[in-house]
Amino acid sequence: MASKTSAVADEPVDVLFALHPKFNLLDFAGPLEVLTTALHDANDKSSKAFEITIAAGEPKVLSEQGVIIGSQVSWKEAHERLSDFDVLVVVGGNVEEIIKQKGEPLDLITAFSEVQKADPARERTLLSICTGSLLLAQQGILAGLSATTHPDFIIKFENLCSQAAVRDLGERTDVVEDTRYVVNNLRFELGDEDENPYIRRKSDAGRRPSNARKGSISLKNANSRRESIARRAAMRLGGLRVITSGGVAAGIDAALYLVGVLVSEESANEVARVMQLEFKKGIVVDGIDV
Repeated sequence: MASKTSAVADEPVDVLFALHPKFNLLDFAGPLEVLTTALHDANDKSSKAFEITIAAGEPKVLSEQGVIIGSQVSWKEAHERLSDFDVLVVVGGNVEEIIKQKGEPLDLITAFSEVQKADPARERTLLSICTGSLLLAQQGILAGLSATTHPDFIIKFENLCSQAAVRDLGERTDVVEDTRYVVNNLRFELGDEDENPYIRRKSDAGRRPSNARKGSISLKNANSRRESIARRAAMRLGGLRVITSGGVAAGIDAALYLVGVLVSEESANEVARVMQLEFKKGIVVDGIDV
């Protein structure tokens, strides 16, 4: 496929769902419904905004609810094609067993972050749903970032983040409770803190808010483009956008946020309308206008 630097208005965003054994079905189905419903043009049903690929260890993978989902690519093929994808979605369910066995998608998560660090010119997102964030914590992805998970797993999550910081000599993770989702390394400003209660900056307090609403999509000037790539490369994980969400319903909100970022706010609101949902916002941390 042609090399992409970001989500482009006339082509789908490529999303890889990683399904491990006994994954939570709704962690998968909720965001999947959001992304497959999203359109670039609400009046054109053919203008689908996201292209979905499902990766697993076997052609059929069993959820913890007893439902079997067919995969499209193996873990091996997912690793081989990882640079093709704009978004990697990691779901929850049975995560403690995956960590104990050191199974996939642990290596896939690390590899995706390495792809971004090696190629910061392209805009990529790592999204975890519910307890999927524990897998990110295990791999040290959340060092120096802010993150959340299902409220019942906060203590376990904090312990994993602390253990990763000690093991990898990395920075600690700021664990955030009582929020729908947490976004790190966003590509645009949403306004002043006084104007938007969902922003919590740690390093960019006082930055002048930008009118940009679609991050790198909004860049037109070549010099600005080069500057933005350099600034993204200097961000954590090469500018990889990392989103962690709470429980399954919060994961749907996180997916709606992703539609708003990569497509448009109008598209996200339309998806919420179609699904008869109230889009509840989370928080974003360390915004940078690139």
